Amino acid sequence: MSEFELADLEKAIEELRSKLHGVSMGRLLTDPQVIKASEDLDILLVKYLKMLNSRNK
Repeated sequence: MSEFELADLEKAIEELRSKLHGVSMGRLLTDPQVIKASEDLDILLVKYLKMLNSRNK
């Protein structure tokens, strides 16, 4: 794993956070678009944490 991969993942996470914020404006948290954006962000966050954990071993 390289710093480049982590930086790319961090950028993608920030982009999805922004997307989630935009999608959730004026919608219920149970709206399918909000749920999908949240799930997409969760997937990247888990990947990021796994990369960090493997790096620190």
